[in-house]
Amino acid sequence: MAPATTAIFATLPPRERWFVRARLATAPLAELAARAVGHELLEVGCGHGALLALLAAARPQRQVTGIDLDSRKLAWAERSVGRLGNVRVHAATIEAFAAQHPAAFDTVFVADVLYLIEPGVWHGFLSAIHRALRPGGRLVLKEAEDDGSWRARKTLWQERLMVHLLRRTRSSGAVAFVPRATLVAAVADAGFTVDETVSLARGYTTPHVLLTATADTAPAARA
Repeated sequence: MAPATTAIFATLPPRERWFVRARLATAPLAELAARAVGHELLEVGCGHGALLALLAAARPQRQVTGIDLDSRKLAWAERSVGRLGNVRVHAATIEAFAAQHPAAFDTVFVADVLYLIEPGVWHGFLSAIHRALRPGGRLVLKEAEDDGSWRARKTLWQERLMVHLLRRTRSSGAVAFVPRATLVAAVADAGFTVDETVSLARGYTTPHVLLTATADTAPAARA
Protein backbone atom coordinates (compact mmCIF):
# COMPACT_ATOMS: atom_id res chain seq x y z
CA MET A 1 0.00 0.00 0.00
CA ALA A 2 1.31 3.46 -0.90
CA PRO A 3 2.37 5.64 2.09
CA ALA A 4 -0.31 8.23 1.30
CA THR A 5 -2.98 5.55 1.45
CA THR A 6 -1.52 3.98 4.59
CA ALA A 7 -1.81 7.35 6.30
CA ILE A 8 -5.60 7.15 5.94
CA PHE A 9 -5.62 4.49 8.67
CA ALA A 10 -2.96 6.06 10.89
CA THR A 11 -5.47 7.27 13.49
CA LEU A 12 -6.85 3.80 14.17
CA PRO A 13 -5.71 1.77 17.19
CA PRO A 14 -2.63 -0.43 16.55
CA ARG A 15 -4.68 -3.64 16.41
CA GLU A 16 -6.95 -2.23 13.70
CA ARG A 17 -4.03 -0.79 11.73
CA TRP A 18 -2.43 -4.22 11.81
CA PHE A 19 -5.67 -5.79 10.59
CA VAL A 20 -5.79 -3.44 7.58
CA ARG A 21 -2.13 -4.04 6.75
CA ALA A 22 -2.62 -7.79 7.01
CA ARG A 23 -5.62 -7.59 4.70
CA LEU A 24 -3.61 -5.70 2.11
CA ALA A 25 -0.65 -8.06 2.42
CA THR A 26 -2.67 -11.26 2.05
CA ALA A 27 -5.23 -10.29 -0.61
CA PRO A 28 -4.64 -8.88 -4.12
CA LEU A 29 -6.90 -5.87 -3.61
CA ALA A 30 -4.91 -3.74 -6.05
CA GLU A 31 -5.89 -6.21 -8.78
CA LEU A 32 -9.54 -5.56 -7.97
CA ALA A 33 -9.10 -1.79 -7.88
CA ALA A 34 -7.42 -1.88 -11.29
CA ARG A 35 -10.62 -3.29 -12.79
CA ALA A 36 -12.85 -0.40 -11.71
CA VAL A 37 -14.78 1.31 -14.47
CA GLY A 38 -16.87 4.45 -14.27
CA HIS A 39 -17.40 7.14 -11.69
CA GLU A 40 -19.79 5.61 -9.11
CA LEU A 41 -18.30 2.63 -7.27
CA LEU A 42 -19.75 0.40 -4.56
CA GLU A 43 -18.13 -2.20 -2.33
CA VAL A 44 -20.38 -4.75 -0.66
CA GLY A 45 -18.87 -5.93 2.62
CA CYS A 46 -16.31 -3.13 2.86
CA GLY A 47 -15.08 -3.94 6.38
CA HIS A 48 -12.39 -1.52 7.55
CA GLY A 49 -12.25 0.04 4.08
CA ALA A 50 -8.90 -1.13 2.69
CA LEU A 51 -10.27 -1.52 -0.85
CA LEU A 52 -12.26 1.71 -0.51
CA ALA A 53 -9.00 3.52 0.23
CA LEU A 54 -7.33 2.10 -2.88
CA LEU A 55 -10.29 3.11 -5.01
CA ALA A 56 -10.81 6.59 -3.58
CA ALA A 57 -7.32 7.92 -2.88
CA ALA A 58 -6.01 7.33 -6.40
CA ARG A 59 -8.85 9.21 -8.12
CA PRO A 60 -10.60 11.86 -6.01
CA GLN A 61 -13.14 12.46 -8.78
CA ARG A 62 -14.70 9.08 -8.10
CA GLN A 63 -17.60 8.62 -5.70
CA VAL A 64 -16.90 5.50 -3.64
CA THR A 65 -19.50 3.88 -1.39
CA GLY A 66 -19.04 1.01 1.04
CA ILE A 67 -21.71 -0.99 2.84
CA ASP A 68 -21.37 -3.56 5.61
CA LEU A 69 -23.34 -5.10 8.44
CA ASP A 70 -20.44 -5.42 10.90
CA SER A 71 -20.87 -2.32 13.07
CA ARG A 72 -17.39 -2.68 14.59
CA LYS A 73 -15.56 -2.64 11.27
CA LEU A 74 -17.85 0.02 9.86
CA ALA A 75 -17.00 2.30 12.79
CA TRP A 76 -13.28 1.95 11.98
CA ALA A 77 -14.02 2.67 8.31
CA GLU A 78 -15.94 5.81 9.25
CA ARG A 79 -13.00 7.00 11.39
CA SER A 80 -10.47 6.49 8.59
CA VAL A 81 -11.35 6.18 4.92
CA GLY A 82 -14.85 7.52 5.60
CA ARG A 83 -13.30 10.95 6.27
CA LEU A 84 -12.27 11.29 2.62
CA GLY A 85 -14.52 13.65 0.71
CA ASN A 86 -15.36 11.11 -1.99
CA VAL A 87 -16.19 8.18 0.31
CA ARG A 88 -19.48 7.25 1.97
CA VAL A 89 -20.05 4.24 4.22
CA HIS A 90 -23.39 2.83 5.32
CA ALA A 91 -24.73 0.01 7.47
CA ALA A 92 -26.96 -1.87 5.04
CA THR A 93 -27.61 -5.13 3.25
CA ILE A 94 -27.15 -5.13 -0.49
CA GLU A 95 -30.80 -6.11 -0.91
CA ALA A 96 -32.03 -3.02 0.97
CA PHE A 97 -29.39 -0.75 -0.53
CA ALA A 98 -30.15 -1.80 -4.10
CA ALA A 99 -33.85 -1.17 -3.51
CA GLN A 100 -33.01 2.40 -2.47
CA HIS A 101 -30.35 2.96 -5.16
CA PRO A 102 -31.35 1.03 -8.28
CA ALA A 103 -29.07 1.26 -11.33
CA ALA A 104 -26.85 3.74 -9.47
CA PHE A 105 -23.37 2.24 -9.83
CA ASP A 106 -20.87 1.61 -12.61
CA THR A 107 -18.86 -1.02 -10.73
CA VAL A 108 -19.69 -3.15 -7.69
CA PHE A 109 -16.92 -4.96 -5.79
CA VAL A 110 -17.36 -8.04 -3.61
CA ALA A 111 -14.20 -9.31 -1.95
CA ASP A 112 -14.36 -12.43 0.23
CA VAL A 113 -18.03 -12.29 1.13
CA LEU A 114 -19.79 -15.22 -0.55
CA TYR A 115 -17.90 -17.82 1.50
CA LEU A 116 -19.62 -16.38 4.60
CA ILE A 117 -23.13 -16.69 3.10
CA GLU A 118 -25.17 -19.85 2.69
CA PRO A 119 -25.14 -20.82 -1.03
CA GLY A 120 -28.93 -21.05 -0.96
CA VAL A 121 -29.19 -17.24 -0.72
CA TRP A 122 -26.44 -16.39 -3.22
CA HIS A 123 -28.94 -15.82 -6.01
CA GLY A 124 -30.80 -13.11 -4.10
CA PHE A 125 -27.52 -11.49 -3.04
CA LEU A 126 -26.07 -11.42 -6.56
CA SER A 127 -29.39 -10.37 -8.10
CA ALA A 128 -29.46 -7.38 -5.74
CA ILE A 129 -25.99 -6.42 -6.96
CA HIS A 130 -27.34 -6.62 -10.51
CA ARG A 131 -30.13 -4.22 -9.57
CA ALA A 132 -27.64 -1.76 -8.08
CA LEU A 133 -25.63 -1.69 -11.32
CA ARG A 134 -26.39 0.39 -14.36
CA PRO A 135 -27.09 -1.64 -17.51
CA GLY A 136 -23.73 -2.88 -18.72
CA GLY A 137 -22.14 -2.20 -15.33
CA ARG A 138 -19.34 -4.36 -13.98
CA LEU A 139 -19.17 -6.82 -11.10
CA VAL A 140 -15.68 -7.46 -9.68
CA LEU A 141 -15.72 -10.51 -7.42
CA LYS A 142 -12.90 -12.15 -5.47
CA GLU A 143 -13.11 -15.30 -3.42
CA ALA A 144 -10.86 -18.09 -2.24
CA GLU A 145 -11.68 -21.11 -4.38
CA ASP A 146 -11.83 -24.74 -3.33
CA ASP A 147 -9.21 -26.11 -5.70
CA GLY A 148 -8.27 -29.07 -3.51
CA SER A 149 -4.91 -27.53 -2.64
CA TRP A 150 -3.11 -27.06 0.67
CA ARG A 151 -3.83 -23.36 0.24
CA ALA A 152 -7.56 -24.01 0.37
CA ARG A 153 -7.29 -26.20 3.47
CA LYS A 154 -5.05 -23.69 5.24
CA THR A 155 -7.29 -20.76 4.39
CA LEU A 156 -10.46 -22.55 5.47
CA TRP A 157 -8.91 -23.35 8.86
CA GLN A 158 -7.76 -19.75 9.18
CA GLU A 159 -11.17 -18.30 8.33
CA ARG A 160 -12.98 -20.61 10.73
CA LEU A 161 -10.60 -19.40 13.43
CA MET A 162 -11.39 -15.78 12.56
CA VAL A 163 -15.15 -16.39 12.62
CA HIS A 164 -15.68 -18.82 15.47
CA LEU A 165 -12.83 -18.18 17.91
CA LEU A 166 -11.44 -14.68 17.36
CA ARG A 167 -14.78 -13.32 16.09
CA ARG A 168 -13.02 -10.86 13.80
CA THR A 169 -15.28 -11.83 10.90
CA ARG A 170 -19.07 -12.12 10.85
CA SER A 171 -20.80 -15.00 9.11
CA SER A 172 -24.42 -15.78 8.34
CA GLY A 173 -23.69 -19.36 9.30
CA ALA A 174 -21.50 -20.53 6.43
CA VAL A 175 -17.72 -20.69 6.27
CA ALA A 176 -16.92 -22.68 3.15
CA PHE A 177 -15.23 -22.33 -0.21
CA VAL A 178 -16.57 -23.68 -3.50
CA PRO A 179 -14.94 -24.62 -6.81
CA ARG A 180 -14.43 -21.88 -9.37
CA ALA A 181 -17.07 -23.35 -11.66
CA THR A 182 -19.68 -22.95 -8.92
CA LEU A 183 -18.86 -19.25 -8.57
CA VAL A 184 -19.07 -18.72 -12.32
CA ALA A 185 -22.42 -20.51 -12.54
CA ALA A 186 -23.89 -18.50 -9.64
CA VAL A 187 -22.87 -15.19 -11.21
CA ALA A 188 -24.26 -16.17 -14.61
CA ASP A 189 -27.51 -17.36 -13.01
CA ALA A 190 -28.00 -13.89 -11.51
CA GLY A 191 -28.03 -12.21 -14.93
CA PHE A 192 -24.36 -11.51 -15.61
CA THR A 193 -22.10 -12.34 -18.52
CA VAL A 194 -18.83 -13.55 -17.07
CA ASP A 195 -15.94 -11.83 -18.84
CA GLU A 196 -12.87 -12.99 -16.94
CA THR A 197 -11.80 -15.55 -14.39
CA VAL A 198 -8.20 -15.61 -13.27
CA SER A 199 -6.25 -17.25 -10.48
CA LEU A 200 -4.33 -14.82 -8.26
CA ALA A 201 -2.90 -17.46 -5.94
CA ARG A 202 0.69 -17.01 -7.06
CA GLY A 203 2.70 -15.31 -4.33
CA TYR A 204 -0.01 -15.89 -1.71
CA THR A 205 -0.93 -18.72 0.65
CA THR A 206 -4.61 -18.31 -0.29
CA PRO A 207 -6.13 -19.64 -3.55
CA HIS A 208 -7.50 -16.27 -4.67
CA VAL A 209 -9.67 -16.27 -7.78
CA LEU A 210 -10.86 -13.07 -9.47
CA LEU A 211 -13.97 -12.84 -11.61
CA THR A 212 -15.32 -9.90 -13.60
CA ALA A 213 -18.77 -9.86 -15.20
CA THR A 214 -21.09 -7.51 -17.05
CA ALA A 215 -24.69 -6.89 -15.94
CA ASP A 216 -26.97 -8.02 -18.74
CA THR A 217 -29.61 -5.50 -19.78
CA ALA A 218 -32.49 -7.93 -19.25
CA PRO A 219 -31.50 -10.75 -16.88
CA ALA A 220 -33.46 -13.93 -17.16
CA ALA A 221 -35.72 -14.85 -14.24
CA ARG A 222 -34.62 -17.85 -12.19
CA ALA A 223 -36.72 -20.93 -12.65
